[in-house]
Amino acid sequence: MHPRVAHLHTYFLFPFALDKQALRADHQDIWTKNSYWIDGLDEWIAAHARRGQSKIVDRLGGWRRTPYSRSDMDSPAYQDMVFFHPFVRRVFFDISDATGASRREALLRCYTIDLRGKQLFFEARDAKERAASVAVTDLRLFIFANGIAILSIGVEAFDLEARDALWINESMRKIYPSSGRQVREGRAPNYLAWTLETDGGREALAEERFARGEMIGYLPPLANTITSLLYFADYSRQEYEPVLDERMIVNTYVAIDAASVPGDYLDSEAYQVLLSRFLYVDRWGPDFRYDRSFLRRELERQLYTRWSHQGTYYGFTSYSSLTCCIGVFDCDEHQLSEGFLIHRMFDGRYYLMTLVALFYRATLLDFAERTALVSKQLFQDQERGRITHEDIRLANHLRGDFLHFSNYWYFGELANKDEEIEHFAMQRREYGIEEMKAEIEEEVDKLNASLHNYYQFRSTESINRLAMLSLLFGAGAVLTGYFGMNFEGEFGRLFFQVTRPTFHTAVVVLVSLLAFGALSFGVFLVAANWQDYRGILLPRAARQDGGTSLKRGD
Repeated sequence: MHPRVAHLHTYFLFPFALDKQALRADHQDIWTKNSYWIDGLDEWIAAHARRGQSKIVDRLGGWRRTPYSRSDMDSPAYQDMVFFHPFVRRVFFDISDATGASRREALLRCYTIDLRGKQLFFEARDAKERAASVAVTDLRLFIFANGIAILSIGVEAFDLEARDALWINESMRKIYPSSGRQVREGRAPNYLAWTLETDGGREALAEERFARGEMIGYLPPLANTITSLLYFADYSRQEYEPVLDERMIVNTYVAIDAASVPGDYLDSEAYQVLLSRFLYVDRWGPDFRYDRSFLRRELERQLYTRWSHQGTYYGFTSYSSLTCCIGVFDCDEHQLSEGFLIHRMFDGRYYLMTLVALFYRATLLDFAERTALVSKQLFQDQERGRITHEDIRLANHLRGDFLHFSNYWYFGELANKDEEIEHFAMQRREYGIEEMKAEIEEEVDKLNASLHNYYQFRSTESINRLAMLSLLFGAGAVLTGYFGMNFEGEFGRLFFQVTRPTFHTAVVVLVSLLAFGALSFGVFLVAANWQDYRGILLPRAARQDGGTSLKRGD
């Protein structure tokens, strides 16, 4: 007897990085009017929500800014925020006041596509004729001021076999195949689609068959199911890029139907096998997919077992988060009539904690790429024999962004309760956040120290040149002053009265050559080292945030 899943609720999370410099260049009409990049997001997204441009916009209405607007005890805002520290609420919640005006507090924007009254489905099938269709419950988009964004796709299904639930999670997370062979062998779907239920049947809003695909520069060919939702940005122009691999992050809730499993299932090895299949987003199998001893060690580290005596497990890997329970029931004093507590927590605070951890990971991966690109430009300019002010600006901008992330966004603790602290610590550990942060911090500091040493050397050279010029001009000043003295007698007759024309002319020529040579040498030194003096002598033109795009090579 195969276990059945009474309730499957999965969020497919797609983190991506918007190229802020490319967007400023491509949409100057929007961002020239806004002092801050984040202030132009609403207008940018709204400008692309015109009917006729996209079926998603035509049939679903497109993305709309939806900050929290209520904060009473029964509101989602209150119940989501109350479990977090006050400083986390300020940073990670998009809130508007009672009038609907945004409180320009948090440096992020939350958008949703309104699905009320619409029946949207996510469909998939593969070369082996396996197929599934699940209801899409919500579409959310989070964009942060540093250019990192997370697309969240929520799907639900009820009363299905565990093998089908596993196939849904494993197949629908794909955003492009790693090879054509993967599609032909059925290891990746050969069809993905958004379909809308209408009076005449289901209408396809976007389809992807993976019939062909080519790299776009260094970027993979994203599925149309993803690019159709991100219709406001041009992927072909590299205005954004995925920060992970061919899979979306899977954050899933699974409630096993208690009537479909034996009474001792909670303590059985079969349950551990099923947990491992969901946690590692594998397909159905009667046994562990990997070596037993290896998996037991991994599960001991990656499963949170505080509530395992009730059959409830939480798990975390680098590409998935799992909440799994057997049946639905009253949880201590939490009444089932008020909604199942475990699912409420999954859909509330734990969902938000997963977003924060994923934001940290995506940001650090983006920093790794930017650090490499800035270092590459410095290396090339150094080989040409000149590091420019643009190089310094890029490095300083990178360092400033990292300091802002470390000081504003990054928190080791989000909430005060033990369970939330332990969950978030496990997510950070599986994502390798502490190690990545320390490594990038070291790289940025070394980059900054290298440039500091270079400019110290350049500054010393400039001072030495100034000392040489001062010596030459000082000698000329001494001579001028000397000859300017009103000496009389033999000295005056020798130098100022033309009684000896040959000697007099020779002295004038000598002094003139000395003055002209000093001035010429000064002009030559300034011209030959113009880059060192340009920033001091000429006012620098105001630059847009970040300058040109390093990622797409503008």
